[in-house]
Amino acid sequence: MTTRAQVRADAEGTGGGGGGGGSADAVTDAAAPRQDADTATVPAERPDADPATVPAAAPCPDADPVTALAAPSVRQVAVAAQTAARRLALTTGAERNAALTAIARRLTLDPAGILAANERDVVEARAAGRSETVLDRLRLTREQLDGLARTVRALADEPDPVGEVVSGSVMPGGLQVTRVSVPLGVVGMIYEGRPNVTVDAAALCLKSANSALLRGSSTARHTNAALVAALREALAGTAVPVDAVQLVPGITHDSVRELMSLRGLVDVLVPRGGAELIRTTVRESAVPVIETGVGNCHVYVDQHADLDKALAILLNAKTQRPSVCNAAESLLVHEAVAADFLPGALKELTERGVLVHGDEKVRAFHEGVVPATTDDWDCEYLALELSAAVVASLDDAVDHIRRHGTGHTEAIVTDSQSAARRFVASLDTAVVAVNASTRFADGGELGLGAELGISTQKLHARGPMGLAALTTTKYVLVGDGHIRGGAAAPLP
Repeated sequence: MTTRAQVRADAEGTGGGGGGGGSADAVTDAAAPRQDADTATVPAERPDADPATVPAAAPCPDADPVTALAAPSVRQVAVAAQTAARRLALTTGAERNAALTAIARRLTLDPAGILAANERDVVEARAAGRSETVLDRLRLTREQLDGLARTVRALADEPDPVGEVVSGSVMPGGLQVTRVSVPLGVVGMIYEGRPNVTVDAAALCLKSANSALLRGSSTARHTNAALVAALREALAGTAVPVDAVQLVPGITHDSVRELMSLRGLVDVLVPRGGAELIRTTVRESAVPVIETGVGNCHVYVDQHADLDKALAILLNAKTQRPSVCNAAESLLVHEAVAADFLPGALKELTERGVLVHGDEKVRAFHEGVVPATTDDWDCEYLALELSAAVVASLDDAVDHIRRHGTGHTEAIVTDSQSAARRFVASLDTAVVAVNASTRFADGGELGLGAELGISTQKLHARGPMGLAALTTTKYVLVGDGHIRGGAAAPLP
């Protein structure tokens, strides 16, 4: 997936960067390319960091040399997480809910330390020249902390995803067969500098009886350390083991490589961030990976569209929050309505600070549109930029999306049921929206509560990943002396 940061890297000296996933944190401001908060610029004191692979870890708070020498290894942390996961599997839903309630209480009871740590991260990021958009995503306010606490409380009220009977039957010989939901075990999260992911991921894992190994970015290292310390403090008085929530130690990508090698200790990895981070994790990990998606999302305005609805959907999809993976990055307009729709739409987009990269037909409707390059059709801007093209038919729109889309979320605006059905059936993507904004591709909006990420793969989980995606199943067989090829043993 091409990103604007990659296209302009040489000109800006960024060192490269990738497009973000469901919660990719590092995004530049409206007129500039998106850059990973950790990979856009490699500090001189980190010569071993590789900006083209994975972001730096979120270490524990600054420690003295003695404490640093005593820090656990990545393997030791994973062993402790596995031990905690085995204990978690024996907890009840009520015990885990009590732990979540304790976490929510702790987040709001004494937030000063967390907010002070976050301010330190913001100051350091500003000094490093991060954009205002990056700072906005990094910043954690008291109101946002209260919102995280509400999310955790809401998770406590959700049904227990563990122990659910998915299916059941009794075989002709009397053998009882049930298929029940069980935890994955140890879930490793590798993510960029957005502190809310720390709480969301930990809470989702605990609710589903999984241990959480959290590998956040150096941009949010102080905030993540303070948040995890608060979470562990809250767990200390509950039936849930404290080691069920841990930060992965280490400040270079070597610790990520070690994490990716721990097959047998870590059950699944979820990379949540830039395209290069995701590709590297999928390519190099010995641990199974749930691939969260880069989002080159399209809005297609069909010839049968209500143009007022189309404009409202487009503006929401592009401008409500441009720095997330379910924001629209491309606009396709049927040629039959281009003259009626594009002049007003381009004017509205421009007034909202959106830089439009258009084909020749689009450029004819507004002087502010710049020529689209080949890279623009594949670009996940994660900023106030948009590629736009006029297409001759719905099939042409589908072909364009198949060539350049990422299997994340696509939207059609149309009053034709047959066009909507054809669009939905033709696209192999995690989410398809009909007469609705791409921004609805979100766990909270779809009733899943907090979200671990948006998966664009097809095995195990696809689309917004809520609690159910953090479980797998096992078959439980109950017999009475049953043997294969024979009847049950006689009762005494």
